[in-house]
This record gives sequence, C-alpha cells and structure tokens, in this order.
Amino acid sequence: MFIVNPKASRLPYPESLKSIMSIAKANESRPWLSQWSRLNAGATPLYSLPDLAEELGVAQIFIKDESVRSVLGSFKALGAPIALVLLILRHFPEQHFDPHGLLEGQYADALADFTVISATDGNHGKGLAAAAQSIGCRCVIVLHANVSIEREDAIAAYGAKIIRIQGNYDESVEQAASLAATNDWTVVSDTSYEGYEVIPRDVMQGYGTIAAEIIEATAGDAAKPAFTHVFLQGGVGGLAAGIVSYLWEQYGEARPTFVMVEPVQADCLYQSALQGKPAKATGSVDSVMAGLACGETSPLAWRFLESSIDFFMTIQDDEAVAAMRRLAAGSARDIPLVAGESSVAGLAGLIRLVKGDSAAADLGINSNSSVLLISTEGATAPSVYSDLLGETDASVLGRQKAWAPGG
Repeated sequence: MFIVNPKASRLPYPESLKSIMSIAKANESRPWLSQWSRLNAGATPLYSLPDLAEELGVAQIFIKDESVRSVLGSFKALGAPIALVLLILRHFPEQHFDPHGLLEGQYADALADFTVISATDGNHGKGLAAAAQSIGCRCVIVLHANVSIEREDAIAAYGAKIIRIQGNYDESVEQAASLAATNDWTVVSDTSYEGYEVIPRDVMQGYGTIAAEIIEATAGDAAKPAFTHVFLQGGVGGLAAGIVSYLWEQYGEARPTFVMVEPVQADCLYQSALQGKPAKATGSVDSVMAGLACGETSPLAWRFLESSIDFFMTIQDDEAVAAMRRLAAGSARDIPLVAGESSVAGLAGLIRLVKGDSAAADLGINSNSSVLLISTEGATAPSVYSDLLGETDASVLGRQKAWAPGG
C-alpha cells in the first residue's frame, strides 16, 4: 500500500515544533554520550552503495550503519541513555549531578533505590537496561509474548528485572505504566501517550545525533542536502521524528522528500495518515520486523510526522528478508553489511517502488536521485538472523572484513 500525504509541508521548520525538539537541544546531549563506555568512539559509517544504486536506477544510495554504534547493536543506544540522564537531573536537582559522572556510575550509591521501567520490543529495553546498569539505578523491563527468549536474555544480561505478559507491545506499554504507578517507579518509554511526553521527547531528541553525523559526513552545501529522498522505518514513529525534525530544521524548505515504510501488519503510521490523527494498526502487529511491530502511533511523534512525511507505505515480511540478503551479499563495489530485520524497511520500500509502474515517478525518484537509508540495527537476535538468511552474522562480517572496493 502506498499513499501521498496531503498534509506534507515545504514550509520552514515551525517554531511550535522547534520548542519541543531542536538541533540545539540535540547537539547539547552529544558530548554526554561521547565518553560513555558502551558507545564506540566516533560517528557510525555512512556507506555509499554504487552497485545497488545502479540496480535500482538512482544516482546514489547512502546507508548509515547503526549496527556498530555500540555493543548494544542498534541506534537505541542513543535514546534511552539520554532520556535517563535527563530524567535523573530533573528528579534530583539538589544533587547537581554531572551527566558524564552519571554514566560513569559515580553516583550509584545515591541512586541505588531509584527504579525505572519500560516496555520494549527489544532494543530500547536493552539500551535502558545498559544505561541503568552504568548509572547504578534499578531497571525493570516488560516484555510481550512475541519478544524472543534470545532478546530477553540480552536485556537481562545488563541486570534488568524482566516481567513477561501474554499480550502484544501496546499491552506491555499499559502494563509498564500500571506497574510504575503502583510501585512509584518512573516509565522511560520511547512512545508517548496522554500525559506522558517529556521522556519520549528526550528519547527522540537523542536520535538527532544520527542526523547530525549524516550532515557532517556529507558536508557540501549547508543549505541543501546531499540526498533527495530519505526512507525511514516506522514503529511508533520516534526514530523518524528524531531524524525528520533535525533535517527539516537544517534544510527548511529545501528538505529532502521523506518516505515512511512499515510492515503491513503494523501499519499505525499509514493509518494515521489516512485518518489525519494518531491511529492504531489494522493488522496483527506480528511481523518479522520485530522492532517495527507496534500497534499505536506515538501522539508526540505524529506532531512531527504529519506535516513532514511526504509518502507512507507498507511492505511484506518477505520483502524485508530479501533486502537483508542484498545488503549481506554486497558486491564488487558495495560493502557487505549485517542489517537486522527492522533495519531494512527503507530499502525494501525503495525496491518495491522502483519496480512498480508509477510510484517511483510519483516520488520523483529517477536517475538523478540520491537516497538515504538508515540501517538501525545489526543481528540483535543472531539466531533469527541466521534462520532468515541461512548465514550467520559472523560469516557476513568475515566477508565485510575481507571486502575491498572493486572486488
């Protein structure tokens, strides 16, 4: 399914949105994370894939590889830690905690009884658990029925207490909120709901680092992006809002075309575009793209997406797996990449569109187009990855290490 968003705007970034998320605020928190021991030093790679671009009939394809952001294996290492640091600074203003010192565990004794909780599909919970362990506070993670044992174990490895429920992601969000109210814990979620927006804003703002690094890597004209189109994966909309807000503020009316891609089973953003308000998914919310298997749009994220996303579309699971295989295979000029199930929605959407009859033309995609993709995770569930591809992530990384341009 594919639709044009009639509310998409080419106006400058609105002040009403800038007061919520801004480049200045995003850049403020970057130094805090730069010294966190669980983040790798420097920016993640922005690769060019010339053979894939030629296959798809476009001028360039850029892909930002977030699998190597940290030992956590995904972009979520940027959101939860920032939100947790900001939460603690607000909660204990009299302590005058230093942000760097927090992430180094210097105040662990003072925070030993402070507890945070969140629902997760996997990556956000792992990011929060790792940050809480570094800081020295307690962490509780609520997992729904479709989260694999492999992902549960990866979260528990960072000291989090795990609570399992039988429902889906949205029901796990409700359970986390209920437990927080009962036990006087604090929810650190990447999705917003009525009366709960400050912390999800901080999570989304943390993702601005990705956009900042992309701009720095492409350099060139500060008023004009090096890419004409950006394909973003869905979920509740938090990642997309963090990226879109930064690029929209940076480039204003010259911003690139934004395309939102999500699983057909978890089409809450697509439905939001149809209804003109935050909406629920119409499908089973059970997709191989586990990180995108969300049933309800984040109302806060939707404020940024409703007038910036130009096109909304959905894809099938098998299209995502095919995109994973293409990135893993690499080519003479394209480096092999480990891209997890939820990281390839953008590429799968692009492939679908360029192979369609007229959709690519509707988007203005042609031989002059430069497309930006964000690979948000690596093999965060290694057994799932190998089952889908018939090859382990270690095997792909071995070929990546041996790869040289031109074969």
